[in-house]
Amino acid sequence: MNNHWIAIDWGTSNFRAFLMNHNQCIDTVNAHCGLLSVPDRQFDAALLPLIAPWLAQSPRLPLLMAGMVGSQQGWQEVPYVELPASGQRFAQQTAQVVTSWGSPCRIIAGACSVNDFGLPDVMRGEEIQLIGLAAQYPQERHLVILPGTHSKHATLEHDRILHFNTFMTGEIYAVMLNHSLLGKDLPESCEDNAAFALGVQNAQTAPYLSNALFSARTLKLSGAISAAQVASYLSGLLIGSELAALSETQAWIVGSPALSERYTRAANLLGFTLTSVDGDSCFIHGMSKIYQSLDGAFA
Repeated sequence: MNNHWIAIDWGTSNFRAFLMNHNQCIDTVNAHCGLLSVPDRQFDAALLPLIAPWLAQSPRLPLLMAGMVGSQQGWQEVPYVELPASGQRFAQQTAQVVTSWGSPCRIIAGACSVNDFGLPDVMRGEEIQLIGLAAQYPQERHLVILPGTHSKHATLEHDRILHFNTFMTGEIYAVMLNHSLLGKDLPESCEDNAAFALGVQNAQTAPYLSNALFSARTLKLSGAISAAQVASYLSGLLIGSELAALSETQAWIVGSPALSERYTRAANLLGFTLTSVDGDSCFIHGMSKIYQSLDGAFA
């Protein structure tokens, strides 16, 4: 397995690993084993059983990791790369960590910049997807949405990440449903297109989010939406509010198919066009590009 290596996306809540043969992914591991679930920062011990079947074939497979594993709460903190920066710059800023079984291992830095509103912003993991998108679909400029717990809107020129804005869309949705009055005593919900569309529309007419959010309660009290529709309405409201920040009517969206579909549906209601690309594919291409740039670092 001389040409094999492992690409790892280790976040706060989830873990994903990809067994690579050159630039091709030949196997994957997904686990709800994010950083928060690792006891006493024992990352080495947590990682080994997840990739043990691959190591049984080649005990010293090189590991290249990205995501929150390089944060202050991770295995080893890797200082952010200041934007603008290309994939080559990220390859130059990796940290080496030692594994108990002898695999060479490096962690890639995240990115930091000042956003469009003059505020500091950071990302860890999404920069890999952006590098991978530029590698797969080279063009002069990309405007990209990376939806998730902390959704990102990023701008690329060729293969350089220029800047980005973070929107806490996914986290606000979870907090509102699980820890606020809006989600109290709701029945089991299912996807409701009409309620979702109403939320997208109301996000445009009530642009102040803390004001618009309360309508999830008042519309239910008035009977305009049912309790079972609240989750879909809230999703539309939050995504609609996020998309209102787009400065252009065309963009790429990089993420899971399910979440990308929801954003695309909202964008269509607003007259935007989103081109969807699978997030795993972008991550694999981005990690492959950086791995190639590292040359003999794993020797």
